[in-house]
Amino acid sequence: MEPRLSLVTLGVADVPRARAFYERLGFRPSGASKPDVAFFRAGGVVLALWSRTALAAELGLADPGGGFAGVALAHNVRTREDVASVTEAWDAAGGHVVKAPADTFWGGHAAWLADPDGHVWEIVWNPRWPLAADGSLALPS
Repeated sequence: MEPRLSLVTLGVADVPRARAFYERLGFRPSGASKPDVAFFRAGGVVLALWSRTALAAELGLADPGGGFAGVALAHNVRTREDVASVTEAWDAAGGHVVKAPADTFWGGHAAWLADPDGHVWEIVWNPRWPLAADGSLALPS
């Protein structure tokens, strides 16, 4: 696994309100943003805002307030096959597989994993967001 933090998703109650807040702080949304999700460049990391309820549902959690903090960290990988490799390494290191690798509704491939403390990570291959040599994401302008 290439150690890297690619994207931080914050689960929020109201995406437009949260997006406006971050824009007031100086964050500029990417062209990949949509009404229900916002993406911002944040140095070498991307900050995403998504509905807390939708994020919990993606993980298969019924109660977004119970044990799930509304935050998911993402590690983007270079190939579809890398999702399985990283999942296996994560499991071998003592992590927990929350959701096994599977194709996503938006055309990628992802697994949801938790570290020993329960912090959730998405291991994801996104064919529309290639990785640069340094591991950074190439977001649309």
